[in-house]
Amino acid sequence: MKVLKQLLDFYINSSVHVALAVYALSWVTLKKFDINYDSSVLWFNFYATITGYNFVKYFGIAKWHHRSLASWLRVTQVFSLGCFILMCYYALQLAEESLVLIAIFGGVTFLYAIPFLPKKWYLDAQQNLRDISGLKVYIIALVWSGVTVILPLVNNEVGFSEDVIVSVLQVFIFVIALMLPFEIIDLRYDSLKLATIPQKIGVKRTKLLGLVLLLIFYLSEFFKDTIQTDYLITQLIVCLVLGIFILFANQNRTKYYTSFWLEALPVFWLVLMLI
Repeated sequence: MKVLKQLLDFYINSSVHVALAVYALSWVTLKKFDINYDSSVLWFNFYATITGYNFVKYFGIAKWHHRSLASWLRVTQVFSLGCFILMCYYALQLAEESLVLIAIFGGVTFLYAIPFLPKKWYLDAQQNLRDISGLKVYIIALVWSGVTVILPLVNNEVGFSEDVIVSVLQVFIFVIALMLPFEIIDLRYDSLKLATIPQKIGVKRTKLLGLVLLLIFYLSEFFKDTIQTDYLITQLIVCLVLGIFILFANQNRTKYYTSFWLEALPVFWLVLMLI
């Protein structure tokens, strides 16, 4: 049992689970626009997510404690290096326009982890973009909507249209709603200077905000030129499930509530669309 828990923790902590969520959400985009399975962009997103997330999460630790790294972190570093190599392999198979987008979102990820602004611009001792007051959730939503919607469409030469714009906004809203339970549960750990949404407006209003976002996320589907009934049904189910996660989120939940079950929601969405 202990070994299984260690494997599960490595699966989560090494960002494989969140990478699977990005992979699934990218495939959802392809399905919505009736595009054939694009292994290059999907697997690029998978390995890029592992590389990017691990870079953001562990850069500071590796930088200051490289001589005394825990064994699990060393394994994660080697694993991330392998994923980086695979990411580069799949990147070479993408269109030039896609590589430009990757450079942009890669730059955002880099700035998210590396100190680059004067200390006076920050509210605490950290110098990372992620620690600027209230900015974290919006950066994550921006990058996710870019790599899971814009990148797959650009790589398949889909021109911008109202449906594309709505889809980008939908994923942006969906990811913000998805992040709210994380922020609620992390209230006991987060510095007050981070000014997260629950810290600003309270838990009850945060949950209400999440439900409003889900309503907007769902209703915006009707603004598309092409509306498919089966996709409306799957999206409604996803909204209901995420709504339940938001309503039942509290500071006493274990880390698996969000880092495993909640982050599996995009995979659940994809499964519904593939049935």
